[in-house]
Amino acid sequence: MFDPVIAPSGTLLGLLQRGRGDGTLHALTAPRPEALAALNHCVLRDPRHDWQVENRSLYYARLYLDLNGELDEVEAHLFCAEDVLDTDESRTGLALAVLGHLASYGRRDALELLRRYAAHGSNWAWALDELALRDDDAGLRALAAPVLARFPADPEGDAELAATVRDAFEPRPWRLWAEDPRESVATRVRAAHETGSFDRWQRQMRPSGPRPGWSVQAVFEWAQQGIDRGAALHVPAARCLTAVAGPEDRAEIVRAAKDGGDGARCTALRYLADGNDPEALDLIEGAVATGSTLVVDAAVDAFERMRSLAAVDRARGWARRPDALGAAAGRVLACRGGVQDRDLVLAALREAVRGEGPDAPTLWTLVDGTGRLGIACAAPVLRHVYRETASSHLRGRAARALAATDPSFATGFAVECLWDCEETTREIAARHAETGDTRVVERLRRLAADPAEEDEVQTAVRSRIGPEETAV
Repeated sequence: MFDPVIAPSGTLLGLLQRGRGDGTLHALTAPRPEALAALNHCVLRDPRHDWQVENRSLYYARLYLDLNGELDEVEAHLFCAEDVLDTDESRTGLALAVLGHLASYGRRDALELLRRYAAHGSNWAWALDELALRDDDAGLRALAAPVLARFPADPEGDAELAATVRDAFEPRPWRLWAEDPRESVATRVRAAHETGSFDRWQRQMRPSGPRPGWSVQAVFEWAQQGIDRGAALHVPAARCLTAVAGPEDRAEIVRAAKDGGDGARCTALRYLADGNDPEALDLIEGAVATGSTLVVDAAVDAFERMRSLAAVDRARGWARRPDALGAAAGRVLACRGGVQDRDLVLAALREAVRGEGPDAPTLWTLVDGTGRLGIACAAPVLRHVYRETASSHLRGRAARALAATDPSFATGFAVECLWDCEETTREIAARHAETGDTRVVERLRRLAADPAEEDEVQTAVRSRIGPEETAV
């Protein structure tokens, strides 16, 4: 999946793509055709950089409800010719998830679209999962024939069916079909269940990788074989070293960390750092200076995992380095530093935004640390990250940090966060938004009464308003 093109944050489309609460608020006051066009653009061209973890579906479904939006464009997207040519689930997954939420809210047109797509679409398994949570037994039973028809009644088709049943995210349809009154359906699904269970047992019993009893050198060779195949195995290899290495092997492991091959060096650095070896920090610094990109990345990652006071103290000396180790040192201080490290963490935050922009991966840790350390003068940078990042998860972290550092948060960003796409961000808002704003009270009541809302959000809402207000 290609990275989506995100519109500027000051536009309606840009707000909706980011999943910001202001997107909903602006859409509800914009001309309806303009709002629906922007909404459809988002649903049909998934704007998430990480579509597997960022939430948008409930956010967009709620806006369809508020705008009384038609689903014609969603239908055309699902059933166009491209559905046969591009079967990547990311092309249709967001639209199907939105339809699932709409079906939960009672939109019959959304339910019917899901049923049709489960019967005829390429990403049928996703649609079936949505229906498993929302459709009645009769609706699911009607899909047995078209779904099973996708698997030829031959050994290859039966094997594919067994794998599908075994890995199904939502098992309810398959359990229904295993009890179907049509014997041809029930027999085939039950056989697939049995084959899938046997396959799972075989996979669990099949040994893979090294075992206690291997030599240290054998573990290093296994790690190198992984690199040669394009797979980074140094992390599991380091865990294996804890089982096979003894005190007498330390000298060999230290030598590997200094000048071994990439597989051995990465493995040794990870093992020594996890064990807080007294030479680990010097070896990490040397690896950053002399190692390959793979070794540098492994060394930096090993350093960030260290929890010792010595590691934090070394981070204070490394924090101003203009390299990967300096950036890692800033993150270590953000996680484990004290109030005396505020200036270093703030400098790292500013440098990351200036040098890499508001979506830099390093910002996740630095933003958290800014809030943890209560760095009040970081609020302007945090507001910039909040407004501009395309990641709804990072925006939520920025909101949490602002709640701890910015006195204006309760009357500012906290209000729009009540409409945010991420439930954790809505929870922060429910705990902090100033209830003197009538929009806040109305929104809290609606969240409290919405069966689709997460329990944590509703708990936060009820901590702010009484039961009698919730029932209004």
